[in-house]
Amino acid sequence: MPHARIRLSSLADKIVSAEEAAAHIQDGMIVGMSGFTRAGEAKAVPMALAARAKVAHAAGQPLKITLITGASLGNDLDKQMAEAHLLSRRIPFQSDPALRKAINAGEVMFVDQHLSETVEHLRTNQLGPVDVAVIEAVGITAQGGIIPTTSVGNSATFAILAKKVIVEINLTQPMELEGLHDIYIPTRRPFREPIPVVAPESRVGLPFIPIPAEKIAAIVITQKLDSASNVLPPDEETAAIASHLMEFLKHEVKIGRLTNRLQPLQAGIGTIANAVMHGFIESPFSDLTMYSEVLQDSTFDLFDAGKLNFASGSSITLSKAKHDHVMPRIAEYKSRLILRPQEISNHPEIIRRLGLIGINTALEFDIFGNVNSTHVGGTNMMNGIGGSGDFARNAYLSVFVTKSIAKGGALSSVVPMVSHVDHTEHDVDILVTEQGLADLRELAPRERARVIIDNCVHPLYRDALDDYFARGCARGGHTPHIIEEALSWHVKARETGSMLPEQELRIA
Repeated sequence: MPHARIRLSSLADKIVSAEEAAAHIQDGMIVGMSGFTRAGEAKAVPMALAARAKVAHAAGQPLKITLITGASLGNDLDKQMAEAHLLSRRIPFQSDPALRKAINAGEVMFVDQHLSETVEHLRTNQLGPVDVAVIEAVGITAQGGIIPTTSVGNSATFAILAKKVIVEINLTQPMELEGLHDIYIPTRRPFREPIPVVAPESRVGLPFIPIPAEKIAAIVITQKLDSASNVLPPDEETAAIASHLMEFLKHEVKIGRLTNRLQPLQAGIGTIANAVMHGFIESPFSDLTMYSEVLQDSTFDLFDAGKLNFASGSSITLSKAKHDHVMPRIAEYKSRLILRPQEISNHPEIIRRLGLIGINTALEFDIFGNVNSTHVGGTNMMNGIGGSGDFARNAYLSVFVTKSIAKGGALSSVVPMVSHVDHTEHDVDILVTEQGLADLRELAPRERARVIIDNCVHPLYRDALDDYFARGCARGGHTPHIIEEALSWHVKARETGSMLPEQELRIA
């Protein structure tokens, strides 16, 4: 029975329909919703709100909100809200094509933000206040505390700071998730005390979100699953990327910089990062730990292979097959898992303290090591920076991975100058493509360029980058560029659909 999950009996009369709950949200409000990389998002209330907005828009009545989440939402919620013209502003990350189209058209103002920063801005009134928080839960404690589901994200701070809280009790989420979460909220600056996380397995908070029960304005009972992740299995190129990284790490162990336990691992979301993590299964490394944002299929594959001892994250995002394997057995994994608020999973203090090996994905990088992870052609937003900046700046080793070419070879992922900079050369240690690995540590710009061109560039583009770099060096400069040509590859791609040099076009 639904009431069994609501242990505070006085809240029973708060159970309403999704439409009734959504009526608490009005035009112009700032709304915080649970959800982090397609996991643990509130589902029924956003759908009801989008349906209402669609009707309001058709009637010429205003209904727009600023939506803040942890990261991307599942169940096509961003799509439904974007197509209903509900969103005026969206923070801090998204991955939906329909919303992306609205962002790039200028209809939705998207604030691309480091995932560790959003709630800091809320707490200091740079953003907010939050009018309504909508949080998915497996249940409510006898004191009114909210027990999250498969993500924590920014849910805790949304609920703590919001004027009203709507709770969605999702009956498809197993009650065995209770006890998995570690809700710790940092004290206020400038008198903040050190965050007492000293290992991935450190438990420093509560297993629920503590709020006064009277803030709960409505409870909705739902039965909708999280969306499955859309990661693809490893292929020849991603296997090669993983192999290059494993060889590098084995060398680091051989010369005494690391042990076979390595350092705690962090991996970004997506097919390439997930595939690279799979490379650890056949590696000599063991007794591994993770301190990451998203726990993907590879996390549980590493558990099952006996390689991984413990994993800390902010969400669990799985393919359908892996979900069907893991969730019925979540009680078996629970002693080796923690889900934290994303400001803790991504906190610079902890990342630097633990000395993480951060593995994130680039859209493109240039010959001096600057990385673009957000913009296509320098102007069109893809998904957002997410947490990659939190980790890149503070990790012991900051690794970025990508395939060397895209669109069947029409585009090079290594270019003279990136069209947009998310991670400067100062924050990037290691670059890996299927062609090879470039170790950029302690190298000057000219040395970096040589290592990147020799090791990471696809043969279709290597001669052209060699020529560009040689001519740049002839002009001089600490970071030698030919400024009038630096973005010419992107201009050509925009005009012709290809970056290929003329001779390669003739061959193709």
